[in-house]
Amino acid sequence: MPICLRRMACGAVIAAAAVFFVRGTVTCADPGSGELSAQGGASTAAPTSPSAERGRAALLGRCFSAPLVPRSAYETLWKQWGLKSRPDDFDQQVRERYGLHEPPYPNDRLPMGLRRTDGRGGAPAVGIDCMLCHAGSLFGRSVIGVPNTSIDLAGLFRDLDRAGGGFGIFPYRLSNVRGTTESTATAVFLLSLRDPELHRRLPPADLGPTPDRLCEDPPAWWLLKRKQTMYFNGQIDARAVRPLMTFMLSPFAPSTIFAREESTFADIRQYLGTLEPPKYPFPIDTRLAAEGRSVFEENCARCHGNYGPDGKYPNRVVPLAKIGTDPTLVRLMTPAIEEHFRKSWFTRELAPDGRPYPLRYNSGYQAPPLDGVWATAPYLHNGSVPTLHQLLKSADRPRVFTRSYRTGVDDYDAERVGWKVTELPDSPVTDSGPDARRIYDTTKPGRSNAGHTFGDDLTDDERRAVIEYLKTL
Repeated sequence: MPICLRRMACGAVIAAAAVFFVRGTVTCADPGSGELSAQGGASTAAPTSPSAERGRAALLGRCFSAPLVPRSAYETLWKQWGLKSRPDDFDQQVRERYGLHEPPYPNDRLPMGLRRTDGRGGAPAVGIDCMLCHAGSLFGRSVIGVPNTSIDLAGLFRDLDRAGGGFGIFPYRLSNVRGTTESTATAVFLLSLRDPELHRRLPPADLGPTPDRLCEDPPAWWLLKRKQTMYFNGQIDARAVRPLMTFMLSPFAPSTIFAREESTFADIRQYLGTLEPPKYPFPIDTRLAAEGRSVFEENCARCHGNYGPDGKYPNRVVPLAKIGTDPTLVRLMTPAIEEHFRKSWFTRELAPDGRPYPLRYNSGYQAPPLDGVWATAPYLHNGSVPTLHQLLKSADRPRVFTRSYRTGVDDYDAERVGWKVTELPDSPVTDSGPDARRIYDTTKPGRSNAGHTFGDDLTDDERRAVIEYLKTL
């Protein structure tokens, strides 16, 4: 596996160990020092029961991070844009250029996902937090827990690294398309640098080439409380805390931080269970929605569940042969990767029955709950289908498309339910730069929009009714 440690040591962002994502979430790594025991046995009891209030305070008020770059370097990002002076609307341009959003909490003039922390000698610095991928904006309102499907992750970290004195070159692609991440690739890369007790290791474990064409679209946080298992292939018990902490991995995070912060993440897990989806903000045809509910329950509920006071979610993992969606994410999880993770500290947490939480490697994708589905476009695990209409009528899915990556009312297709796109005859660029990342080409590896053809047998009237019903969830 190519690691480019010399390059990493030169790159300010990677050297700060904060570039790293795992399965759609970002959390800053601890800046502490020392390499002691990770206390790698079963989880120790937290001093108190998990608290959603404490979890919210930790998630929105703390940075667990080593600094990405000095604050002074962040403030010169405009130089990476080719400008000769700092623009008066610098903060707004940062948000628009990188697909970031206003925080609904105090954040020292930084957008959601970036966080003030202390650098060398206590100097102001900038780190990252979970909201980089798991908070976004809907029609001018910032929402915690909605997927950030606007982010230009590769552009943001390249420019931050260069602003901090680095080269802006990374061991693998951080993102192939705006609004998606290579989060599993990051997990594989970072886990290869740790032994089972989470001590740093060199040379890294041989887990094969880093899989970096997965194009993952982060799920909504409010869905977690409905699930028995989490992640796209349903491999982890949804009650577990330690797997959430894989998001803290970085090459330079000390092993001690994981045991030390386990109770904090139990609080954060509790807070995530309190989040509710936003309500659809436009008028709904209640008569049509009632018709759509009947069609949905007959055709869709077996996998996606029922809704309302007595709603039930079946937590089904649908085999690749049946779902037919892009298989890359599932197939690139090799036995070597699976075994390395299975031996790690992250899998030793005990369930309430006193046994470790089970770890499943399923050959398929988990059919998600659909609460707030209107707010989570684009669709499928790789974000390859722009609207619910196209999800339910595969013949209408665009092959190559782009969009504004803004989140205003004018950018939203209220009829088809999703983001408006411009279909292109072909991909007009061939490199991996910012223009290429604005284009979704479904012919590329990991980006297929095939599969999930279950809506194709519906009539147009039935399809419209189902979409109207989905607005109510």
